[in-house]
Amino acid sequence: MTTASDRLELSRLVHRFGFGPKPGEYVNLLRAGIPQARATILARRYDHGLDALVTPAFPDMGQAPSDPTASHAYWQAVYEQSISVAMWWMDRMVLADYPFLERMTWFWHGHWATSISKVSYALPMKTQNETLRTHALGNFTDMSRAMVQDGALIFWLDGEENVSWSPNENLGREFMELFTLGVGNYSQNDVHQAALGFTGYQVNQTSGAVTFVAKSHDTKPQSVLGKQENFNARTLSDYIVSRPENATFIARRLWFRFVSTSIAPPASLAKVFENRDIAELITTIAKNPMMRRPGVSQAKSPVEWFVSSCRALRITPSKLPSPGDVAWMLGSMGQFPFNPPSVGGWPNDEAWLTAASTQYRIDMTYYLLQHGNLDPLTKVAKSKVVEAAADWLGIPQWSTRTERALNQALTDPNRFATLALCSPEYLVSA
Repeated sequence: MTTASDRLELSRLVHRFGFGPKPGEYVNLLRAGIPQARATILARRYDHGLDALVTPAFPDMGQAPSDPTASHAYWQAVYEQSISVAMWWMDRMVLADYPFLERMTWFWHGHWATSISKVSYALPMKTQNETLRTHALGNFTDMSRAMVQDGALIFWLDGEENVSWSPNENLGREFMELFTLGVGNYSQNDVHQAALGFTGYQVNQTSGAVTFVAKSHDTKPQSVLGKQENFNARTLSDYIVSRPENATFIARRLWFRFVSTSIAPPASLAKVFENRDIAELITTIAKNPMMRRPGVSQAKSPVEWFVSSCRALRITPSKLPSPGDVAWMLGSMGQFPFNPPSVGGWPNDEAWLTAASTQYRIDMTYYLLQHGNLDPLTKVAKSKVVEAAADWLGIPQWSTRTERALNQALTDPNRFATLALCSPEYLVSA
C-alpha cells in the first residue's frame, strides 16, 4: 500500500535526483515501491530517450575577421552557437529516460562554474560539459585532475595569464575556496604557492585546446598546505583533493544541493567520501532517512523548473519556435545554461522565489502551453483531474489552497495547467 511518506520520498527523488517525471512515470515508480524506484532513478543505463537526439556542430570559429560585414556574421554565428549548445543540453535533460547523469552534470556545472559570457565560444564550453558528464558519477580525484586542465575553466579564471614571472592567483584561490576545500582551510600563502604550481598552461580561446609551456612554469618547489614539491596542475590537484578537508567540503556541498541548505549533514557523510567515489556518496545521500522527513524543502531553479515542465508537457526545448525567446525568458528569470553570474555559480533554494521571477514564470508557462501536450489532464474524468495532475507532476499532495484553485479551473485545461505548473508544490520540493 502506498503511503503519504512514500509519495513524499518519491517526489523528492524524481525532482532532486532527476528533473521531474515524464507522464506516467511517477505512478509506475510508486507501484514498484521506494527501494526499486530509488534504484531506477539512480541507475546508469544506456538511455534510449537520447537515441534521436542530434548534437549540433560546434566548429572552432577561429579568430574574428577584421572586415565589418564578415565580423558581424562571425559574431552572429558565435551568438547562435551559444544558444544552440544550451538548447542541446536542455534537450538532453528533457529527453533522458534516466536523467540522473544529466542532473549530476548540472550540479557539477554549478560547482565548477564557468561562463560563456567570458569564454565566448560554444566549443570549449561543450568540451567542458562532456568532461563533467564523463566524471559526474566517477572519482572526484579524476574529475578535479581533468578540470584543472580544462581550457574553458582556465580561460575563465585567467589561467592563461598565470606565468612564473607574473603569477595570477585566480585559479589557485578559487580551486581551494570554491572547488575543493572551502573557506578557512588554506592561507593566502597557499594561494600564492598554488598559483605558481598552476603556471605555464596556455589556452586557445576559440577551441579550448590547452598547451603546457614549460618555460612559463615555475620550476622551484612550491609549499602548499605544508607540502613542498615542484607541482604541476595534475600533481597539485591530486594533493589538494587528497586532503581530509576535501571530503568534508564536497559531502556538504552535495548534501546542501540535494537535501537541505538549513540542516547540517551527518558527520559520517565525509567518511563515505574517503575514496572520493561520487556515486557512492550521492547514493548514500539519496538513501538518508531525511528524504522522508516533512519540511525538508528545496526550491527549483529556473532551468530545473523549465526542464521539468518540458518533460511533463512532452516538449523538446530546441524544437520550440524561437530558442532565442527561451533564452530571453530564462535569462529574465536569472538562469541560463553555461552562463552562471560568477565563479561562485548561481544562488540556490529560496533565492529563486522572488516576485519578479513569478511573473516571468507565468509568462513562460503560457508560452509552453501553446506547444505542450495536456493529455494527462484532458483524457481523464473531471472528477479525477486534480488527483491525476499530482501524479502527472510528481506532487505528493496538493495544499488545500491549491486544490481549491485547481477545482475552480476544471473547465479550462490551460488555466488548470498554469496553476499546477506555477503552484508552490511544483516550485518547491517540500
